[in-house]
Amino acid sequence: MKRLMVMAGASGLALAAATAPALSETLTISWWGFNGEKLDQFIVQPFQEQCGCELVFETGNNADRLNKIRLRQGGVDVIYLTDAFSQIGAEEDLFMPIDRAKVPNIDGLYELAQAPQGEFGPAYTIGRVGIVYDSAKVTDPITSWNDLWREDMASQLSLPGITTTAGPMVVMKAGEKAGTDVFEDSGPAFEELAALAPNVVKNYNTGSEMINLFSTGEVTTSIAQDFTLGQLQAAVPTIVWADLEEGDIATLNTVNIPVGAANPDLAHEFINFILDPETQKTLAENGVDAPVVEGLEIAPEAAEQWTYGAEEIAGLQRVDYAKMNAAKDEWLERWSEVFGM
Repeated sequence: MKRLMVMAGASGLALAAATAPALSETLTISWWGFNGEKLDQFIVQPFQEQCGCELVFETGNNADRLNKIRLRQGGVDVIYLTDAFSQIGAEEDLFMPIDRAKVPNIDGLYELAQAPQGEFGPAYTIGRVGIVYDSAKVTDPITSWNDLWREDMASQLSLPGITTTAGPMVVMKAGEKAGTDVFEDSGPAFEELAALAPNVVKNYNTGSEMINLFSTGEVTTSIAQDFTLGQLQAAVPTIVWADLEEGDIATLNTVNIPVGAANPDLAHEFINFILDPETQKTLAENGVDAPVVEGLEIAPEAAEQWTYGAEEIAGLQRVDYAKMNAAKDEWLERWSEVFGM
């Protein structure tokens, strides 16, 4: 068909359009656009075949895409967001409640993924925030979040910037070290961060920036999200993920149906599709996303890459994103006083 349209010119294009099978429905999806080729192979093409519909996409970061549906009151049928941003959408009534009867695969998910923000969308993958370090240079293993304050960490650390996914979690951990509720009084947490500052070489804002700091030897230790681990170890093979006695912090990527969606029934069908155990297994084993289907067995080499398994997931710490989002503006100002921007 493509060869015919190129050769036939305008009349050929009209003929091709007239004879091509018409797709009855269109589903518009807002997502990041990462792993495009794999997502096309394992999600887009199989779902289009299942539904007889066409998928079209908007891409961009969390904040920009959430703001688009806020301004347009919809405009897309499905939106992928991290849990910090989907919490904002839920609080602002930007999403429709999910009809669980139309998404039966939700029942097979780990409990924390089924309804992370109440009646709204489920999580389709899970990650974690923890500490990574170069075991060839850090001779005393890191086993606690409080180890970041150790004297031997002087001029060794990179922290995520406050506007990143993991940045506000640094403030939370400083509050825990101070023994106070950071949401009630952030003062002691920022005193701890001021004490930590001599250990910090630079704050990073992207995963690639952090990887470069390890590659050049500027830092030996950082707080990171687990999806960066493979790239980190490819750059510096001696980097390891710390086994922390307090546990790592859970991060969830969610999927929701915005208010004003043109095709909510098809959106429910799509969400059920990406939560299907076979789809989840395929994505996990092909390096796309960690599975959230409870009891799902995946290849051992894939399991090592992901936040995976009941024991590991049970040990994750959760974040109260409603409180965190409410505190972010104050934290941003105080962070800049300690670290600059």
